[in-house]
Amino acid sequence: MNRNLTTEVQHAAPQRGELVAFVQSCWHREIVDRCRDSFVETMAHAGFEPTNVEFFEVPGALELPLMAKRLAATRRYAAVIAAGLVVNGGIYRHDFVASAVIDGLMRVQLDTDVPVLSAVLTPLNFHEHQAHHRFFEEHFVIKGAEVATACLATLEAHEGVRAGRRFLSP
Repeated sequence: MNRNLTTEVQHAAPQRGELVAFVQSCWHREIVDRCRDSFVETMAHAGFEPTNVEFFEVPGALELPLMAKRLAATRRYAAVIAAGLVVNGGIYRHDFVASAVIDGLMRVQLDTDVPVLSAVLTPLNFHEHQAHHRFFEEHFVIKGAEVATACLATLEAHEGVRAGRRFLSP
């Protein structure tokens, strides 16, 4: 799927005043920040007010599911976006952390009935050198646009269900 999502946003912006929570891990913040910035830009391009996105941070990816759950439980947010980078190495095994985070985020949306969208990347190989940093910074720009587009489509679909509309995506 090699589409430029920032120019393809065709979904209606969520209802005026609807809030979205964006929670990100601070591990490799300089990389994950690119996702956040791209998310806000893409949402704004679709007509969503940037002031209707509230931002939260947690130390690492393992803390994302609990923060997403607490945010969803407030019922203030139409959706929660989680962004982070789970790298191979360190104390925990990469696959364990990646699975725990993604499974946790899925459980949150099923338990709270609030959409939780993931922009958590779990690359098998990540090295602390400039080429990998640059690659993932650029990739997080793409992921930010993709998760914004998914957020808009999800909110539109959920609104359609609430309104009793039946529709098929093109």
